[in-house]
Amino acid sequence: MCANHSDDLLTREEITLENLLQGNKDFVERTLDEDPNYFEKLSAGQKPPVLWIGCSDSRVPADKITNTMPGDIFVTRNIANVVTHTDISMLSVLDYSVNVLKIKHIIVCGHYGCGGVAAAHGNKQVGLIDNWLRNIKDVYRFNQQEVDGLPEDQKIDRLVELNAIHSANNVISTSIVQNAWANGQELSVHAWVYSLKTGLINDLKSTFSAADEMDPVFKMSI
Repeated sequence: MCANHSDDLLTREEITLENLLQGNKDFVERTLDEDPNYFEKLSAGQKPPVLWIGCSDSRVPADKITNTMPGDIFVTRNIANVVTHTDISMLSVLDYSVNVLKIKHIIVCGHYGCGGVAAAHGNKQVGLIDNWLRNIKDVYRFNQQEVDGLPEDQKIDRLVELNAIHSANNVISTSIVQNAWANGQELSVHAWVYSLKTGLINDLKSTFSAADEMDPVFKMSI
């Protein structure tokens, strides 16, 4: 095993199934050298304070860009970090994280340069994913005047931000979050965007911590 961790990392050209398995062994060896009890502690259970709803893009790993450890962030990802009320997978993750793990923060994080958002802004047919991206076209339709009024090089970035904000609003309008608030649970929902160019996260200052902060049309009688 190399002493320098960066020297151990596979290049893209080196990625094969065999090298991935060897990489796993190197990871275990290096980790146990640093902390002999690491995996014993990790296997004891998880109590993350954060749920991360992010994009499937391979360049946006939640733990790495926030400098956190395994077990710190519960994660669900999909193309372009879309939150819809018909996505049973996302709703199951949301329900488990809120009602079982008792997380305190839900972060919807998009990223600038998102290919899904760019595709939704255009009219080129991509495939099955077009049906998924239809949700982002609605975000564009609701905000078309603002987006179209921007310089060309800013339109997609702004749509990325609006999509994250829209998805955060969809999170708080679920019965899962509203019931948690009604029961006095401490829970906040945030919209963020990550920059691939700088590595920095942009907090969009769109945070919700109570039902009174949401659009009344979505507020349920509990």
